[in-house]
Amino acid sequence: MTTPAASIPVSIDDPVNVAVLAVSEDQLRGFQRDPLGEIARRCGLPLPLVIERVRAMLSAGTIRRVRQTLLANKLAEGALVAWVVPLERLQSAFDYCFEQDPFSGHVVIRTTDHETAGSPFRLWTTLKVPQGYSLERHCEHLAMRIGAPAFRAMPAKALFSLGVGHVRRRGMAPGSRDDEPADVIATQPLELSELEWRVITALKREFAPDEIVRELWHGRAVEAGVTLDEFVAIAQGLERRGIMGRFSTFLEHVKPVAGGERVTRYNALFHWAVPAGREIEAGREVGRHHIMTHAYWREGGAEFANVNIMGVAHSGTDKAFLLEHKAAIDAHLAEAGIAASYTNVFWGGRSEIKPSEISPVLYQRWCEQQGFDADAMREPSSREG
Repeated sequence: MTTPAASIPVSIDDPVNVAVLAVSEDQLRGFQRDPLGEIARRCGLPLPLVIERVRAMLSAGTIRRVRQTLLANKLAEGALVAWVVPLERLQSAFDYCFEQDPFSGHVVIRTTDHETAGSPFRLWTTLKVPQGYSLERHCEHLAMRIGAPAFRAMPAKALFSLGVGHVRRRGMAPGSRDDEPADVIATQPLELSELEWRVITALKREFAPDEIVRELWHGRAVEAGVTLDEFVAIAQGLERRGIMGRFSTFLEHVKPVAGGERVTRYNALFHWAVPAGREIEAGREVGRHHIMTHAYWREGGAEFANVNIMGVAHSGTDKAFLLEHKAAIDAHLAEAGIAASYTNVFWGGRSEIKPSEISPVLYQRWCEQQGFDADAMREPSSREG
């Protein structure tokens, strides 16, 4: 990683950086032909200044990564997985999932304030496996590797909110929400051609500081073996199919960044058990609250008192403030006539985040490195076909 010039501010509190990050974290939805130019336009700042600041913050570690996100639920089978791991193996299990499993993304150790349903599940990961492969078999493989006697895989049945925006959420008032309920994002995977996979593989790779340039996608088109116009046309076609997430500059969630600053100090996974048949309605109400970075319908099962709506929120201030946000959401659900029979909060501790790999080619290569045939990890219907 290169070191930014000492004269370039890299603090998250610098006014120019605040303006850039308020847009670049989660406001550029879909595929942007010129994402840096769009940030500059929305900020009212010169493009060379935006490029300078993004590059400097990335070099300094203020920004963790810059990349185009994808709605991976449209490209791979995925789930939030909670693991029971003996306390003495918890840290090594965390390290294995983050360092050794390319298909595990978010890796978090979570705790509850009291012994409640699900408290023994301390390790939480997001997991993606390419189409045709078995998520359950992958979990069984990981359970053996990390020494987990039990796990609960919770695929998303619907998504309602996806967008981090830590800077934009700082100081946000509890109860702040959109005028209308959140949209519903479907989770049905789509089939892609070999060319589309080549473009996506190049598209989603995170940018190094020296790649933050005016013509951002030129190098990625070369990597994919197509012209820039072809690259853009394919990316725009994939956006029309609902695959693109957002172009984003990601900040550290908990760890100190440049100068020892912390972007957020607390993050929480909220659980609600709402009446069967009202999951979509409840998820849309939860997802409209601005504090929620993620909101989804997942079935927790008996291990988690049959919760079915979950969501993540972050706070840069204190724990009580985050609980005020949750209380406002609880009250809003009640006002909407959606009675939650149970609710809980899982607090985030140690955490690491990386993009989950979703390429079938990379999955086959990983299986070979692990010493087994990739066919053994396929869904039974895929093996038979």
